[in-house]
Amino acid sequence: MRLPLWEPRKLCAQQVQSYIQPPLPSLWIFMKPDFALEDPATFSTVLPWSHFHSAGGKSSRDGASSKLLQEKLSHYLDVVEVSIARQISLRSEAFFHAMSSQHELQDRLQETQQAVAVLRRRTAAMDRVMCQGPLWALRSSLTRSNYVKLHNKLKLMAAVHQTQPTVQLLLSTSEFVGALELIFTTKEVLQQELQGIHSFRHLGSQLCELEKLIDKMMVEDFSMYARSDLNRSLKEEPQVLEKERLESLVFGLLRQRKLDFLDIYSEEMIIAAKAIVTQCVADSVVHIEQIDTEVIFKLADQMRLMTFPQWFELLQNVFECFLFFLRRIKASLNVIRNVVLEVLASNQKNRLPVQASSGKLGQEDSQGTLVLQGEAELAYLTHEGLFISDALNEAQQKQEAGLVGQNQTSTVNFRTQTGLVETGDGNPPSGVTEVSASREQSFMSGENMMPTELELNCVISNIQGLLYKASDVSHDRCVKVLTARAKDGSLERLSSAEFVSLSQAVEAFVRDSEELCGRTRLSLRGELQNQAKRFVHRFHEERKNKLGLLLDNERWKQAEVPAEFQDLVNSIADGRITLPERKIPGPDDRKPAECLLVDGQKYAVVGTVLLLIRIFLEYCQCVNDIPSIATDMLTRLSDLLKHFNSRSCQLVLGAGALQVVGLKTITTKNLALASRCLQLVVHYIPIIRTHFETKLQHKQFSVLRHFDHILKDYNDHIAEISAKLVAIMDGLFEKVLSKYEVKAPMPSACFRNVCKQIAKMHEAIFELLPEEQTQVLFLKINASFKMHLKRQLARLGVINDGGPQHGLVVVDVAFYTENIQALRSLERLDLSMVEIWEQKR
Repeated sequence: MRLPLWEPRKLCAQQVQSYIQPPLPSLWIFMKPDFALEDPATFSTVLPWSHFHSAGGKSSRDGASSKLLQEKLSHYLDVVEVSIARQISLRSEAFFHAMSSQHELQDRLQETQQAVAVLRRRTAAMDRVMCQGPLWALRSSLTRSNYVKLHNKLKLMAAVHQTQPTVQLLLSTSEFVGALELIFTTKEVLQQELQGIHSFRHLGSQLCELEKLIDKMMVEDFSMYARSDLNRSLKEEPQVLEKERLESLVFGLLRQRKLDFLDIYSEEMIIAAKAIVTQCVADSVVHIEQIDTEVIFKLADQMRLMTFPQWFELLQNVFECFLFFLRRIKASLNVIRNVVLEVLASNQKNRLPVQASSGKLGQEDSQGTLVLQGEAELAYLTHEGLFISDALNEAQQKQEAGLVGQNQTSTVNFRTQTGLVETGDGNPPSGVTEVSASREQSFMSGENMMPTELELNCVISNIQGLLYKASDVSHDRCVKVLTARAKDGSLERLSSAEFVSLSQAVEAFVRDSEELCGRTRLSLRGELQNQAKRFVHRFHEERKNKLGLLLDNERWKQAEVPAEFQDLVNSIADGRITLPERKIPGPDDRKPAECLLVDGQKYAVVGTVLLLIRIFLEYCQCVNDIPSIATDMLTRLSDLLKHFNSRSCQLVLGAGALQVVGLKTITTKNLALASRCLQLVVHYIPIIRTHFETKLQHKQFSVLRHFDHILKDYNDHIAEISAKLVAIMDGLFEKVLSKYEVKAPMPSACFRNVCKQIAKMHEAIFELLPEEQTQVLFLKINASFKMHLKRQLARLGVINDGGPQHGLVVVDVAFYTENIQALRSLERLDLSMVEIWEQKR
């Protein structure tokens, strides 16, 4: 039932509160994604019927419940209306005040509208009077700036358009570095300032093709330069052909990283070296009528047909040409090395500023945003233009001003290279000299293409290696000249003087080339060593055969000593172990001497020994001239001395001279003469040993033991000859004294015969052997005589008893003693004849 409006106050406070604020459902139901009041379950949950049921009483019928619910809701509506009316009555003054304020606000808005209209009219007047003129001036200035930029861009495009003709002009004068720099700068301008221009869309690829063409042109030009430089006349000056051209080529090749250009130079060098030998042979053959070049084509055959003087002159000419060749190559390589060093120094110098500025670039990048933001804010506050966006653009342009300046600098350099910078009269400058930039600037701008320091150091090393290779090639060609001549054994048949001259020429060339190139080369020395071994073998065999023939024809008679041999011996005594220079044949008033005077002693010699002295001096002379053959020559000289010793022993002691020469007998004079000859050789063996010791290295001293063995063999031979002389007299004493009888007359015939034979021997050897050796020899002979006499007296039973037989023997012994001491140099000889008597027991 609906209650009247004035009766709600009769309800208790709890009932009103329960009607106004029924229990609320849980909040989670409102959060469900499928929340909808149309759903009966949801509606009953939001509006709990059970609460109303309990408030309206119990009923079992749904219709009554619905009616009751309707009445409750109507009651609720009345309660709300009453509350609203009450609130309005409480705030009625505030509503009336708000309505009156609204009218006042509308009046003030009308006044404000009128003031804004006046301000707009005044602002429009100020815009006409004060702003439109300056803005037009700013727009005109901006337009002019754009026109200038457009004009500069068009000039830059014109400069780029002239790139290809300018490159052609530079290439016509072999200015490869300038052309490459121009191409690089053009590419840089196309990428930075002319990017996106349709008319230049193909220019980049064209420049790349042009750069490849320049690479090929530089390689071909360098090959032509090397060919013309290495094949021109060797005596032509200057040593470096077109130095500026060579430097330009090397700079260009390095800039393009064409580091294999030294291989091209190496190939041309090998070809030129072959041509040098061919040309030298052709020049020599022209002056030799005996060689028909139409019949004999090969160079080796032509060289073998030359006489030694002709061939030796050819060899010296080849050596001289190769020395000129090496000097020219070294001069050219020095120019190339200087260019590489200049590039290396430029790279190192440019690297320092880059490293120093790298830290600054990082700081500038980190601060760039803050600077741009600060400048933008400052421009926003101080800008007086029409649009605020212009202030932001101007701030950004100021930030990029430095980069623009750098681009303009590169653009100006590019225009300078292409020759399009206008002069005062409006015409571009003429001449290629103003087109090419300096090489250092070229390397700075193209440093991304430049070789690294490691590559440049490798090029420097290859330059030195190329000089070594030039030396090797020169030596190898000279070796071929030697082997071509030696193929038929002609070098082995040279005289010692000719081979020495050949050796000296080769050594001089090797020494000069090593000094020039700074490298020891063994091929030419090795070939000379091989030829020297063959020469030594032939040299030794000739002299050994010659000595054998001399010994086989030696009659072992004392020979006269010509003055030239005495001079030879004197020079040896003075320390000159060399052959004397040949004197001009002429009259010589000096007569030959009977003996050879050596260190104050006289040596009676045979002619073979005189020649032997000259022969071993020839060996020593060869060692002086060719030190490399010292060991071989020492071995051969040892063999020669052994051969002389053994052969002379066979001929004299072995009596071989009886059959070989036809001597009737080997006399004591022959024996003494042979002994004296051996003594002369023994005198010179230590001198020869000392001479060879100065020519050998310390590790080769072991071969000197050959001289010790030879010296022992000679001394043994001399002792055998001395023993042979004693043995001759020993046999005579045994034969004569075996018939000795102690009887008158005195002196006996036996002792007379003994003294006679001793006197003959003394006469035979006195002029040959020195006094000391004669005394020693006769002491041995006297000992033999005493032995045989003692044996005979013992057989006869004669003793020193003072009897008649003893007296007779004393008379014979006194006769023997007087005769012996009467001989020259034997006056003071102590014969001591007491030993002939048996000692008394």
